[in-house]
Amino acid sequence: MSPLNIKKGSTKHSAYNLRSNFSDVQETHTLAVLVANEPGVLARVIGLFSGRGYNIDSLTVAEVDHAGHTSRITIVTTGTPQVIEQIKAQLGRIVPVHEVHDLTVEGGSVERELALIKVEASGEKRVELLRLADIFRAQVVDSTLQSFVFQITGTPEKVDAFVDLMRPLGLVEVARTGVAALSRGV
Repeated sequence: MSPLNIKKGSTKHSAYNLRSNFSDVQETHTLAVLVANEPGVLARVIGLFSGRGYNIDSLTVAEVDHAGHTSRITIVTTGTPQVIEQIKAQLGRIVPVHEVHDLTVEGGSVERELALIKVEASGEKRVELLRLADIFRAQVVDSTLQSFVFQITGTPEKVDAFVDLMRPLGLVEVARTGVAALSRGV
């Protein structure tokens, strides 16, 4: 008997849906995780990602309620929709985790990042650096005769764009905080 020559996903002459329900599209999601502020919680959350081979693009952690001993972990990660759902479900099963919110799916959110950027330059390049910093609303937080340290706050894309412009002008070092995010509205 000869095998059927049916293309994957084709349903024109078949009673069966041969299309995969899983998407191959990589999506970036921002997750806000409220956890108990106790030793080892961050290690458990990070262990979940590393143990399953998931990557963390950005990570910020801070205590948000001193009296309630609660911290907020903001994680930016990339994966297929199925992987993101799996991450959220597994985070929710960790005992000291109180809440898991996918800010990307739950509606509008505000995301900001802070970066310090050190650039070495002299002469006309210094004037160009100050002009670009003004356009991006970056502030000079340190200045010597050979270098500037700029502080910039904004979306990760804005920070990336500013860093890319600084590369040919003498970029030396970059320090970034990672994304801090909150949902909009009530």
